[in-house]
Amino acid sequence: MTEPDILIVGGGLAGLFCALKLAPLPVAVLAAAPLGEGSSSAWAQGGVAAAVAEGDSPELHARDTIVAGAGIVDEDVALAVAREAGARVEDLLRFGAPFDRDAGGRLAPSREAAHSARRIVRVKGDGAGAAIMQALIAQVRRTTSIKIHENFVAEDLIVQSGRAAGVYARDASGVLHAFTARAVVLASGGIGGLYAVTTNPPEATGAPLAFAARAGARVADAEFVQFHPTAIDIGRDPAPLATEALRGEGAILIDGQGRRFMPDLHKDAELAPRDMVARGVYAEIAAGRGAFLDATKAVGPAFAEKFPNVAAACLSAGIDPGRQPIPVAPAEHYHMGGLWTDSHGRASLPGLWAAGEVASTGLHGANRLASNSLLEAVVYGDRVARDIATALPHLPSQRPAPVPDRPARPDPEAAAELRRIMSRHVGVLRDAAGLREALRALTRLRDRALKTDSIDLRNRAEAALLIAAGAFLRRESRGGHFRTDFPAADPAQARRSFITLDEALRVAREAIASEAA
Repeated sequence: MTEPDILIVGGGLAGLFCALKLAPLPVAVLAAAPLGEGSSSAWAQGGVAAAVAEGDSPELHARDTIVAGAGIVDEDVALAVAREAGARVEDLLRFGAPFDRDAGGRLAPSREAAHSARRIVRVKGDGAGAAIMQALIAQVRRTTSIKIHENFVAEDLIVQSGRAAGVYARDASGVLHAFTARAVVLASGGIGGLYAVTTNPPEATGAPLAFAARAGARVADAEFVQFHPTAIDIGRDPAPLATEALRGEGAILIDGQGRRFMPDLHKDAELAPRDMVARGVYAEIAAGRGAFLDATKAVGPAFAEKFPNVAAACLSAGIDPGRQPIPVAPAEHYHMGGLWTDSHGRASLPGLWAAGEVASTGLHGANRLASNSLLEAVVYGDRVARDIATALPHLPSQRPAPVPDRPARPDPEAAAELRRIMSRHVGVLRDAAGLREALRALTRLRDRALKTDSIDLRNRAEAALLIAAGAFLRRESRGGHFRTDFPAADPAQARRSFITLDEALRVAREAIASEAA
């Protein structure tokens, strides 16, 4: 179908911000769900990290980012992003984001774990993501250069003459369409749907990571998956989130007997980096003691006013968080890995850009610093827009692409099995035996997808294989990647990792063969 020369896949913060920054250039945006409903951005509770308070600085922000990233953050990227943060917050304000202010009208940032200052620009405690997205959606709908296609799920990349030339996407009725473009931006979110317990929306299946890698794009830091330590454990899928800001306000983690356990594990206790807190919570649950977030003293009766989204989730399960501890469990929350991009957001495949969680820019390293994700989305949304605007006159035109005769063949049974495999073997704790079992099972599921022509299952399996292969190759523990058979960090491995889909498939074959031998 005839579309603008610029195609953005993803209706979250990175995609919509990029589209607005490209205006008045014509842009088409594909959103897997109605705007505001299928995006992790809308569910984000913390806010945007930015050094806007007195006494803070981009240099301090970059330092905290580097420390949290456990030795593999690109320091130049961290400093550059931190220095752009203030300008991007100003952009969001112009687009209508209603950030909290103090009595004098100044921005009133809060503090979150591993930050050395109050620098989380937020909205009503835990509503930043939804409020920012509502403002951007309203702005997008007023911008005539932006054409929105809602309920279109991208399932494969169109490649012409070695360049990204668009995507194949399926509409809500199951009909496949070809969207061609001279510039393709993937801003499609993360991989939470690959895990049995996640805080991500169902649309986050890792498909764009898989199909871009299948077309030859390079993937970076695939093994680094962040598990949020305090998903609310009430049996919902996706799991609602108890924001990190609660621990910033003084909430504590306790076991079923009321014993506080984090001070024994880290000097910063509940404000330790997320990977440490996630392992602490995981250990309490595995030991049968349970884990609970207790905000009864730190927040108490003001809970519903200060954290309305968390309160609503708890009350829906009969829990009053102002008076009762909240049951929590680790849940897949954020993928530090993704498609490798340069400082302009360009992927290794010509014609392809990436921004937001689907990308790996070098900012997050092995463990993302809280609230740096929304910041990265707007910084790289802006950079991608500026780069495309400059490059567009020089990009080749693309031919219309024929639509393959490929009916939708979802395989929910296999998808559920894959989620169990990933949580069991490629989750909070990993080891060689479990990762080898995961590689074997994921290879089998990929073979099943090829035999049944299920593109959905193939995308899930290939995205999962990239993560599992990266975890198998990294024989150490660092940030969000913890190997019980290699529990210490190895200074020789303090570097980013890079992998292609072909390499991941080779790792899987060799791992399976070595066990058989």
